[in-house]
Amino acid sequence: MQQVAIDYDKVLNEVFEQVTDLTGIGQVADYIPELKVIDPKKFGIHLATVDGQHFGVGDSEQRFSLQSIAKVFSLILAIKFEGGDLWRRVGVEPSGTPFNSLVQLELEKGIPRNPFINSGAIVICDVLCDHFENPKEDLLVAIGELCGNANISYNEKVAQSEKLSSYTNTAHINLMKAHGNINHDIDKVLDVYFHLCSIEMSCRELAQAFLFLACKGVDPVTNRKVLTVGKSQRINALMQTCGFYDEAGEFTFKVGLPGKSGVGGGIIALCPGKYAIAVWSPKLNAKGNSFKGLKALELFTTKSATSIF
Repeated sequence: MQQVAIDYDKVLNEVFEQVTDLTGIGQVADYIPELKVIDPKKFGIHLATVDGQHFGVGDSEQRFSLQSIAKVFSLILAIKFEGGDLWRRVGVEPSGTPFNSLVQLELEKGIPRNPFINSGAIVICDVLCDHFENPKEDLLVAIGELCGNANISYNEKVAQSEKLSSYTNTAHINLMKAHGNINHDIDKVLDVYFHLCSIEMSCRELAQAFLFLACKGVDPVTNRKVLTVGKSQRINALMQTCGFYDEAGEFTFKVGLPGKSGVGGGIIALCPGKYAIAVWSPKLNAKGNSFKGLKALELFTTKSATSIF
């Protein structure tokens, strides 16, 4: 059966027009003071295809705080260092509870359910402290090399804002330290974690950075092998099952792509062999995911018929 070429530019513009008018729904992440001041009306989408095409609309060139999206990068680095040994310290199951919940962590004796909830990402940062001499500086360089973008940076205001409101994350790391799942100084690990979450990218940069996960671990622009096929598949599987906190099932049901969200309002998703698409809209739903972003991606995969299922 012959495949019909998709007019991505037309579909993106249709989606943008339909979703732009959705107002008054959701709220920005006000528990991180620096994110509270972001203009809630910002909205951008960018799609990058594996054959080098780019399609953007709205605020797709403006950088925003990646927050939990950056946890995919730190996980990839940890897997490259640790391989299968990593899974002794963090699980691969959906949490079924909010991303900052302490309940499961206590019941499961300091082993986080997966690397994308806060506790899991903190363990990953502890792992990276085993391998980086200057973790905060080395992490930024490594992520830049990983995604082929040497110009990414931390937002120090966001990092410090996270530090000042870090009571729950501090509870997480202390509980894990008590169970022997944190090796390094608590303040050092948390500093790495806060800076990881403060990394900024635009939708365009983010879509480009994730393209290698749509190409079995190979950057289609440079033909550079970033990950093995097997590790790339595992990252995608984790994004599919755990990438949206306790809304991962809903995202799979409505959108049908592996992806990852962040409380900065960003979402990255990818269709293997075809494209990576990034969306940014700061207003979040009750589960901590971008309301407009989710709706845009649902409409996009419906109109383009590009769900993986």
